[in-house]
Formats: sequence, C-alpha cells, structure tokens
Amino acid sequence: MNTSSPTLAERQAASIAEDAALVTAVAQGDMQALEALFTKYQASVYQTAFGVTRDVQVAEEVLQDTFFRLYRYADRINGELPLAPWLYRVTINLCYNRLKGLRAWTDSFHELAERLFAPYHQSPERAAEQNELQALLQTALTDLEPKHRAVLVLRYLHEYSVAEIAEIMGLPEGTVKSRLFHARKVLKQRLEQDYGTPDLLLPDPVS
Repeated sequence: MNTSSPTLAERQAASIAEDAALVTAVAQGDMQALEALFTKYQASVYQTAFGVTRDVQVAEEVLQDTFFRLYRYADRINGELPLAPWLYRVTINLCYNRLKGLRAWTDSFHELAERLFAPYHQSPERAAEQNELQALLQTALTDLEPKHRAVLVLRYLHEYSVAEIAEIMGLPEGTVKSRLFHARKVLKQRLEQDYGTPDLLLPDPVS
C-alpha cells in the first residue's frame, strides 16, 4: 500500500483541475463555485492590486472587478492552464485603468518592501540597519511608475520568473527584464540619495 504524500507536481495538477471544475461551474451560473474561487484567491489578488495602486479603496474595487470579470468570462478561460496568472493579468490591467488620473501614492506597502530585500542572516545591528532601509524603501517606491511596480509585485511578492511575468503581462521577456532593471536602479538611487551608500541587494532579474 502506497502512503507517500503527493509530489509538488501532483498537487499543482490537482489544483489546476479543481480550479478548472470550479470555473466550468461558474460559467454555468454557479455562484457557490465563484465564492470558492474568491475565497481561494482574494488575498493574493488584493495584494497584487494594492502593490500596484498603493490605494486601499482602489485595491478593493479592483478585487471585486476582477472576480466580476471571472464570472463574466468564465466560459473563455482555458481550464488546462493555472488560473492565477489569468487573475493577475486582469488585476494589473484593471489597476492601470484605475490609476489614470490618480495622484501619487502615499500609503505604505510593508510586505513588498520586506520582500525586496534578499534574505540575510543578520546581527541585531544589521537587522536595525535593514529596518531603516525598509522605511526608506517604502518612500522610494513612490518614484516608480505602475508598470514598473507591477513587475516588482509579480517578481518579489508572487515570486514568478521573468518568463512567467512576460506571459502574464503579455510582454517580451526582454521588456520585463528592462523594467525590473529600471525599477531596481531607481530604488537604489533613491536609497543612496537618502541613506548614503546602502548595502542593498535585490536579486538580478535573470530568470
């Protein structure tokens, strides 16, 4: 009797199949299926929307609008592919639309700020220094355009590869790498201006 746990690939395949069944049910008007998908993905969709817009109210509106589009276009979604990239693509496009004409962001985004740092085994002194850098980073993020913030969110918050980000956003991989490079450059310049020369390491967008 085989009692071994499912592999990662098996769990991913099962998740895709489960989502596909729910999407099919949504296409047939099943609101409980839509609620199940909302429960599963609402946190990550909201984090993505807030990461791009830095506005709580706009992020909430984008969250609701994203799942309305899931309900409306469920019959067009390819159930053989993971659902999350489709949701993030819709979320980011809605964010771009909502940001047109909005003023610069002022809210903090602590989680993304923390994820933008490579992991360290730190002394207490180093940890305190990193906390100060994170506070500066939250300010530096306001210098970025939404299109650059979007790739940062997908790369460092959701940990997608460059190839996956390119597919989600419908961009060439070279464009994704260029935007990541630009975003890292702007952040480092702002931190250097405010802090001196911080020993900040953001992983290079090579894959």
